[in-house]
Amino acid sequence: MDRTLHPLQAIGLRSDTAATGVEAALIKTDGIDLFETGPFVSRPYSAELKAEIQSVLGEKGQLDVLHLQEVDAHVTQHHIEAVEALLALADKNPMNIDVIGFPGHTVLHRPSQKLSRQIGNAETMLHRFGIPVVTRFSGGDLAAGGQGSPLFPSFYEAMTHDMEKPLAVLTIGGLSSLTAVGVNGELIAFDVGPGNILIDTWMQERMGAEMDFDGLWAAKGTVDERLLKKLMAHPFLAKKPPKSMDRDEFNNLMADVEGSTIADGAATLTAFTAEALRAAAEQLPFSPELFIVTGGGAQNPSIMKNLKQRLTGRLLTAQEAGWNAEALEAQGFAFLAARSYFELPISFPSTTGVPESAPGGTLLLPDTAR
Repeated sequence: MDRTLHPLQAIGLRSDTAATGVEAALIKTDGIDLFETGPFVSRPYSAELKAEIQSVLGEKGQLDVLHLQEVDAHVTQHHIEAVEALLALADKNPMNIDVIGFPGHTVLHRPSQKLSRQIGNAETMLHRFGIPVVTRFSGGDLAAGGQGSPLFPSFYEAMTHDMEKPLAVLTIGGLSSLTAVGVNGELIAFDVGPGNILIDTWMQERMGAEMDFDGLWAAKGTVDERLLKKLMAHPFLAKKPPKSMDRDEFNNLMADVEGSTIADGAATLTAFTAEALRAAAEQLPFSPELFIVTGGGAQNPSIMKNLKQRLTGRLLTAQEAGWNAEALEAQGFAFLAARSYFELPISFPSTTGVPESAPGGTLLLPDTAR
């Protein structure tokens, strides 16, 4: 196997925090430059599999080992089917692919305890395709002394290579994170706060809906400024970066919103997502002139409106920046897999807090290295 730097055909996989499904993307990269972005596929989870994943989240979800193993097998198979679909779409066979980035689905993330658990069996993936597989991205960073996330700064640096700096990428999934790139290539990244997760929880509890579709309920409501100030007092927001969080970090705040109407609660939680990102941007040592918004939050007009009101600097969605927004995180894990393959660092003191820049991920090789 040739580990000298050269372009690889890399597949990346991604299972989102909300457990809506798996994306698989193909790119060509040497882990420094991004030469091509190829096709991608999205395979939603069935309602049954989504419920299974939700049943093993958090510390309680780890107690029934047999059930956890069963869910792990189902999630692994779903990822395998995503790779098969991508290979068929790209008209390639496994021997055309150099590496697969397989992070799995995070079910528990406790950086203060140096603990991050994902479901998804990388060895099963390896045996199915005979392709080198990189896994345990967060675990490798934690072992090196980092927070376990965010892990995409080197990928966003490559994606923004030809753009004017300084800029920041705001990722709004279930949770939100920020990656900033300075004029001299400085990389700063950290988890920020809730993305869509509290808004989704509010709508599920009040309306039985998956989310506030198109931010319509938030648009009808009025922000409770007193409540927003109380939400912004959450201790995680005051912590200095580097920092990362678990999906349950802000769950206790839902009790504070209980007295609100559906619309006002949605409006206030949406404003909270944007205000936390504004406060995070103010922690940077430079002021970004451009903000690129990725993740599901970029498709929520109420979140975008709140961000435009709060941030100084130009605001673009990933799509407006010319990126494939749906494929982006899967592409990111393909890029990290290539960096891990070449033993390039994916963790930095200014991103995850490792003492020194460190490679990450565990590389699994077929019995006969190609």
